[in-house]
Amino acid sequence: MKKSKQPHILLITTDQQRYDATGVTGPDFLRTPHFQNLCAQGVRFNRAYADCPLCVPSRTTIMTGQPAYSHGLADNGETRDTIHRATSLPTVIGNLGYQTAAIGKMHFGPQRLRHGFQEMILPDDYYREMGKTGDQLQPMRHGLGQNELHPGMSTVPEAKTLTSWIAEQSVDYINYRRDPDLPFFLWTSFSKPHPPLDPPEPYYSMYLNSPIPDPVISDWCQSDDCPIPFRRYRERRGSDLMSPEIVRAARAAYYGLITQIDYNMGRIFGALQVAGILKDTLILYASDHGEYLGDHIGAAKSFFHEPSARVPFVLRLPQSDENPYVNQVDERLVTLADIYPTLVRAAGGEPAKTIHGRDLTGMLQGEVAPREAIVGLQGLGPNPEHLSITDGRWKYMYYPEGPSEQLFDLSADPEERNDLCRDKQAHTKTIERLQIMLIMELKQHGKGYLKNGELPVRELQNDDLDFRRSHDFPGFSTEYKDMDTRH
Repeated sequence: MKKSKQPHILLITTDQQRYDATGVTGPDFLRTPHFQNLCAQGVRFNRAYADCPLCVPSRTTIMTGQPAYSHGLADNGETRDTIHRATSLPTVIGNLGYQTAAIGKMHFGPQRLRHGFQEMILPDDYYREMGKTGDQLQPMRHGLGQNELHPGMSTVPEAKTLTSWIAEQSVDYINYRRDPDLPFFLWTSFSKPHPPLDPPEPYYSMYLNSPIPDPVISDWCQSDDCPIPFRRYRERRGSDLMSPEIVRAARAAYYGLITQIDYNMGRIFGALQVAGILKDTLILYASDHGEYLGDHIGAAKSFFHEPSARVPFVLRLPQSDENPYVNQVDERLVTLADIYPTLVRAAGGEPAKTIHGRDLTGMLQGEVAPREAIVGLQGLGPNPEHLSITDGRWKYMYYPEGPSEQLFDLSADPEERNDLCRDKQAHTKTIERLQIMLIMELKQHGKGYLKNGELPVRELQNDDLDFRRSHDFPGFSTEYKDMDTRH
């Protein structure tokens, strides 16, 4: 086999996997052996965040190296005018001599836009392929939608699931479809554990009898101090109506989906090993955002609380005796925007100076300064649902509707149980400092999120609980074509 000086690059992403949903950071019964092996061979960044915790904004950030407040797509929508082909991650890496492929959930819009990838295989291909078999067993025929926390079971066996299919396509690419004399950049993007929470056996039953952690029920989420946008979000989804038994079953199913991904990830690593290129491959693992999973009586994502915004993130460099970055935990702030410059530098390129993300290998080597803070938001300017910032210890969340605020001391209160804005006078200086940092960053790099240079203010919406229950429930989407674009 001809050796390349450039490493092969494998980017693995999951969808809606929260930071504490691995066997390293979560329950010790959770089986994620291949993730744990990556941690032993690389660096786990313990404070990694999705700045806009939604599917499309996060993928746009990965493809552009820009946070959502800079690239401007801070809600699910078309990527055509935001991800520019000439400067996208696969184009830049492709111009460095790499063959590039995307396999799994890309969530581009329209979905067949390649945005610079030479090859792309999508979940829609899986659903069309399954539909042609004539088999009565078809995926997604349980009626559970793409945004429902209620648990179910896969309607097809494990080997016929989308997770297994994505792994199989990735293995086929490594074994048969790539040029063996060229380095490759492969993005394997699993669509789970995003709902529907429908693992197949044996993963469905794997954790039913495990000591599932109870959700975090904070004081603020049950009081009048709960921000109206967050309260509306959970009431529209009915997560506040779910019994503890249902939430527990949902968590068991969620863990099962994660273990299924992890075991299938082992098939990909096995293919790299058989091909003799596992040691020569840079592997980066991350999730696009988290999942409330009952925390704060919530479900899904979108806001900047820890369960929604903080994600698992591991960088495993090619293995060699000279590589000192093994079995390490790094507590510096990291975002999904850092994937772009990290991979471009690894491929031998130089990211444009306009790229907001930071090369993590350079940061490990002391050549790149760590960031002071991460700005989070959701909702298109000038009407964001929230504008948030964390410096690693403190997290400030501003909700223009009302407006209302939240402040958390993550060092003393990592589960965000105590909203310090309920005693705002005692924390005035901290709030003012974080507000200034937030405003300055949005002034310099944001797209229309401020009003006259200040944080925006909106009147409270004139809706009530009955209206929220009866309008715009986003859960139903089960057997449609183009599944990749509907969640």
